[in-house]
Amino acid sequence: MERLFERHENYLSIVSMEYVRNIMKRVNWNAQLIVIRGPKGVGKSTLMKQYIKRHFEDGDRHVLYCSADTNYFTTHTLLEVAENFVKIGGKWLFIDEVHKYPGWSREIKEIYDLYRELHIVLSGSSLIQINDGQADLSRRIMQYDMPGLSLREFLYLDLGLDFEPIKLEQLLEHPAKFCAQVRSQCHPLEHFGRYLRFGYYPFYFEEKQDYIDKVENVVNYTVDVELTKHRNVEVGNARKIKALLQVISQMMPYEVDIAKLSKATGMMRTTVLKYLTHLEEACLIRRLFTDLKSVTDLQKPDKMYLDNSNLLYTLSPGLPEMGTVRETFFASQLASAGHVVEYAGYKKGDFCIDGEIVIEVGGTEKGFAQIAGQENAFVAADGIESAVLGKIPLWAFGFLY
Repeated sequence: MERLFERHENYLSIVSMEYVRNIMKRVNWNAQLIVIRGPKGVGKSTLMKQYIKRHFEDGDRHVLYCSADTNYFTTHTLLEVAENFVKIGGKWLFIDEVHKYPGWSREIKEIYDLYRELHIVLSGSSLIQINDGQADLSRRIMQYDMPGLSLREFLYLDLGLDFEPIKLEQLLEHPAKFCAQVRSQCHPLEHFGRYLRFGYYPFYFEEKQDYIDKVENVVNYTVDVELTKHRNVEVGNARKIKALLQVISQMMPYEVDIAKLSKATGMMRTTVLKYLTHLEEACLIRRLFTDLKSVTDLQKPDKMYLDNSNLLYTLSPGLPEMGTVRETFFASQLASAGHVVEYAGYKKGDFCIDGEIVIEVGGTEKGFAQIAGQENAFVAADGIESAVLGKIPLWAFGFLY
C-alpha cells in the first residue's frame, strides 16, 4: 500500500487547479459507485485528481488514487487493494483507466458488495460496458459521460474569460441579452475559428504545435486498441475503419451512402453499419436519425458527422466544407450539453432538439424558408456577432456547458 500512496502523492503534486471543469458540479460524488466515461484526452484523470485536491488534505490516508494502467496491477488485484485500503480506514478509492484491467467489472461488483462504506470512483473509455456479462453494475453505478471542451471552456483556458453556462431555453428566449454579455468581454468571432480547429481536446494547452498529431494519436489508439479490445473488431480491419473515417470526413452530412462507404472500404454493408455504431460509441462519429425511438439495429443513419470539428479538420485531406463544420459544431455542443439531437427531416430543418425545437444552421445569409410555418423553430447563423432579425449566432451554442 505504501507504494500506491507514494504514487498517489506524486500524481496529485503535479495536477493544476487553475481551471476545474463544470462537470465537477454535475457528478453526485456522494454515490457509492461512480464511473466517468469519455474518449481519450478529454480530462477524466485530471477531474478525479482535482476532486481529491479540493476535498482532502495532503497526506490524508482516507483517500487513494491509483491507475489500473500500471505494472502494480500485473501482480496485485483490485480486490486486494480495496481490502487492504479498507483495513487501514480507507473511505474513497479512485481507480483510473479501469477498462485496462481484465475482468474489472466482476471485481468492482465484489468490492461494492463487500465494503458498503467505501466510495468507489472509476474512469474509463467511452466503450466500457456496465453490463458486460461478467457483472451487471447498471443498478449499482452512477454513470457520467465526459465530453471535450465547449467553446465557453476553451475561452477560459485560452483567454481567462469566465462565462457561466447558459441553458438552451434561456438562450432561445433572450439571445440578444446573452450575446451582449459575451461581447462586453470579447469579440467571439475572433476566437471561434480557432476553437473549431483546435479547441475540443484540453491537451491543446500543453503543446499547441503538436495538437494535430495528438488528435491523430487519439483516433489511432481508439481504433487500434479500444475497438479491437472492447468491440472485438478484427485487427485486420483497423486500417479499413480509418479509411471509413477519412471518407466520412469528406461527405456531406445528409449524403449517407452506405453502398459508397462499403465500396470505398472494401467491407460488407452490414459490417459498415456495425462499425458505424462502434465508432459512435467510441465518440469518433455522430449518427442522427429522424426518430430515435424507432431506430433498429444496423439501421442506416439519416445524417452523419464526425464527433467534433477538430476531428473534421484533422482527418479531412483538405479544408472541410464549411457547412459541414458548422453542423458538426452545433451537433457536438448540443449533444455534449445533454440534449437529444435528431435530424429534423427533409424540408423541415437541420436538427430537432429534445423532440420539440427545430434549428436550421447556416451562414450569414441563411434564411427562414426551410423552417417557415413551424413553431419553436430558429436559425443558428455563423458569421454574426449579435442576434439579429430572429437569427441566433452559431457561436452562442458553444456556451451551453
